[in-house]
Amino acid sequence: MEIVFQKDYLKELFYNGKCSDKRHRYQPEVARKYVRVVSVLEAVNRMEDLFRFNSLHFEALNENDYSVRIDYHYRLVFKLEARPGETVLTICKLEDITNHYQ
Repeated sequence: MEIVFQKDYLKELFYNGKCSDKRHRYQPEVARKYVRVVSVLEAVNRMEDLFRFNSLHFEALNENDYSVRIDYHYRLVFKLEARPGETVLTICKLEDITNHYQ
């Protein structure tokens, strides 16, 4: 799939492993996992292929929004835009998931 970053910090985090913006700084382990997840998204050809990766916990949030798990606390939310013969993956935002087990 083609990856399109809607926010600059997501692109910077993917290519540099960290963000210069203080609002979007993540621990190195989270950044490494984010890069791994985006690489998996880039490698698949269609949305259905994401179901093979159980660790991603791929799910539909609503009609256009989907998410995959980066780790226990963070999810990557994105939109899928279909074109004839291909699927374009548009990454929207990295979202904090509350730890309701504590």
